[in-house]
Amino acid sequence: MTVTIGRRELLAALGGAAAWPLAARAQQSAIPVIGFLNSGSHEERTYLLSAFSQGLSETGIEGRNVAIDYRWAQGQYDRLPAMAAELVRRPVAVIAATGDAVSPLAAKAATTTIPIVFVVGGDPVALGLVTSFNRPAGNITGVNVVSSTLGPKALELLHELVPSAAVIGILLNPTTSRGGFDLLELQKAARAIGVQLTVVRGNSESSIEAAFTSLAEQKARALLVEPDVYFLDRREQLVALSARDALPVLYSRREYAAIGGLASYGANLADGYRQAGIYAGRILKGEKPADLPVMQPTKFDLVLNLKTAKALHVEIPDKLLALADEVIE
Repeated sequence: MTVTIGRRELLAALGGAAAWPLAARAQQSAIPVIGFLNSGSHEERTYLLSAFSQGLSETGIEGRNVAIDYRWAQGQYDRLPAMAAELVRRPVAVIAATGDAVSPLAAKAATTTIPIVFVVGGDPVALGLVTSFNRPAGNITGVNVVSSTLGPKALELLHELVPSAAVIGILLNPTTSRGGFDLLELQKAARAIGVQLTVVRGNSESSIEAAFTSLAEQKARALLVEPDVYFLDRREQLVALSARDALPVLYSRREYAAIGGLASYGANLADGYRQAGIYAGRILKGEKPADLPVMQPTKFDLVLNLKTAKALHVEIPDKLLALADEVIE
């Protein structure tokens, strides 16, 4: 799927067009092409694409002077290596590998020469994407949207929200073995605050349902959801199950709280995509990935949904209300 974009054209195109106009395809050879590789679905990420486009425009890359060739894995991670190879064969000028760590890993395996800009939640050094944050080396750099401190801090916040919860669940995606949470660090944090953790896993509608059943059987009284792209796509199911089971849940993105999740704590994902767009634009204008340090979030937003708190009989402490970056009435 390829389209020549300006910000206006991109926003119009994202309204649901199934195929891009032939006229746009015909122009692709005359302008640079960004390969956009994502492990999720287009429908769930229109606002993130808008943020990416905004970042491009901040570098002067807009109007009809760039094209984007999209590849969406729809949560089927095994499709990503072939998709990355397609973009390399094309070839594209830059690959924006987003959505989850599996996407930039597939891109990195496919090319050592085409610049790659990632957006990931896990530690890019531990993932093997770069050698260091300040000097990435090679052909890859990007944005890390989850700090290593996120898990323990999120657990602490959840404990403050539900201090009576002696058992807290952790929902992980078994498909992505190196996600946004470090379980050893979470266990250490759990011992420090005197709670027991129980880990459940899900990567399909049915397995997520089964995970919530397991949480009830293990008498978990609160749940922390890993910052994983698949869970973000399944946020309606997760919020519905939380309401059904009257289970307080802390998520990683505002998008959950906006549709009825109790609370979220994490970096602004749209801003991460905007930063990736800036890096893609700078590379198109001649900068090298090795000279662009990996960007990290400097601030994490706490969002609280008061309506959901009332429905779950959760009394939010004044301290957290004062700390909240956004309170949804």
